[in-house]
Amino acid sequence: MRVGLFSREYPPYVYGGAGVHVEYLSRELAKKIEVEVHCWGDQHLESGNLQVCGDQPWDEITNGTTEKFKGALEALSLNLTQVKALRNIDIVHTHTWYVSMAGFLAKKLYKVPFVLTTHSLEPLRAWKAEQLGSGYAMSSWMERTAILDADAVIAVSNDARQDVLRVYPLDPERVHVIYNGIDLKEYQKTKKTSALETYGVDPDRPYILFVGRITRQKGVTNLVDAIRYMPPDTRVVLCAGAPDTPEIAAEMRQKVEDARRDHPHIVWIEKMISKPEVIQLYSHARVFVCPSVYEPFGIINLEAMACGAPVVGSAVGGIKEVVVDGETGYLVPFEQDSHGFPRDPEQFARDLARKVSGLLADPEKCRQFGEAGRKRVEEKFSWSAIADQTIDLYRSLLGSAARPQKAKA
Repeated sequence: MRVGLFSREYPPYVYGGAGVHVEYLSRELAKKIEVEVHCWGDQHLESGNLQVCGDQPWDEITNGTTEKFKGALEALSLNLTQVKALRNIDIVHTHTWYVSMAGFLAKKLYKVPFVLTTHSLEPLRAWKAEQLGSGYAMSSWMERTAILDADAVIAVSNDARQDVLRVYPLDPERVHVIYNGIDLKEYQKTKKTSALETYGVDPDRPYILFVGRITRQKGVTNLVDAIRYMPPDTRVVLCAGAPDTPEIAAEMRQKVEDARRDHPHIVWIEKMISKPEVIQLYSHARVFVCPSVYEPFGIINLEAMACGAPVVGSAVGGIKEVVVDGETGYLVPFEQDSHGFPRDPEQFARDLARKVSGLLADPEKCRQFGEAGRKRVEEKFSWSAIADQTIDLYRSLLGSAARPQKAKA
C-alpha cells in the first residue's frame, strides 16, 4: 500500500498541531506502508518507505494580490501543483483546508479513495476572517467541497466528530475518530535547564507556562488578561510567536506591557523554539496552561503531560478528552458567544486565574497530577496505535471498492 499524505506543514516548517501530527504519523506509517508526503516548502527526503516532497505556490497567481486573500490563492495553486506529481498512489489523505482540494482532485483524476483529517473547522473559526480577509470565504468553500466528497473523514476527538456532523450534512458512518499522539521517548521529563537560562527563566522559581501561536484560537490574550487576578509574585513564561496578524501582535504586546506593571515576572519568548528547548520548559513548569477558545484536540497538552506537567485548560473540544479534571489537571468552564469567544471574558479570566493560582501554590498536587498525566499519555496516546488505526481505515476503504487505478506519471 502507498499513501499520499498532503499537509501545509512538515519539518522544518512546523508551526501548529497539524504539522506535528503529520510529522509523527508519516514516520509511524512508513514503518508498515509506503508514504509519500507533499507539503509547502523546499523539503526533499527519501528514507526507506518515506518520501517527502516540498513545493511552492505559483508566483503568478499571487503577484499583485492583497495579503488578506493571498494565502487562499496560494493554497489552491499549490494543490494543483501537488496533485499532478502523484506516483503510484493507492489512497490520498489530506490534513487541513490548505491541502484539501489536492485530495478532492486526486480522487477525481486518479480514481483513488480520499481520506480527510479535520484538525479544525473553518465555520467554527470566525476569527480567521481577521487573518484571511475575503480569503476566508474561499478557505471555507475549499474545506466544504472536500469534506463532503471525502470517502472518510477523520476527527481528532469525539467532540470534534460532533462538530463535523453538526456543521456538515455527512453520513455519521463516514466520520471516524482517531486521536493525535505523542512520541513518548522524545517527550519526557528532563533535568536540563540550559534553555531556561538562555531565555531568562529562573529554574529555581515555580512558573506557569504557555506554548503556542499568537492567535485568537489559542486564547493567549485571555491568559494575559488573567494574570492581573493572580498574586503579584506569580512567574509566567509565554512561549508565544507567529502572530496571525499585525493587529493581534500589537494587542498582545500592549496587554503584556499592561500586565507587567503589577506582575513584573513575565518572560515572553517571542518565537517558536526548538523541541529540546520546549521540552525543558515543560519539564520545569509548575503548571502548564492551555486557554484555547477552540481546540478539536490540543496536542500541546499531551506534550506537557508527557513531560510531567499538570495542565489547566479550557473545557472545550478535545481538551476535555485529554485532561482529566481533578486527576491530571483542571478544566476551566468556558461559555462561548456567537463568534466563539468567551461570553464573559472577565469571568473566564478570573476562573482561569483561580485554578492556575491554586495549583501553583500546591506543589504536591502538581506532582501527583504530573505523574498521572504521564501515565495517561503512555496508556492512551501512542503514535504506533494511531498509525495502526489509520492503516485499518485505509484498508477498509480499499477493500470496499474495486481495486483503484494507480496514479500514472
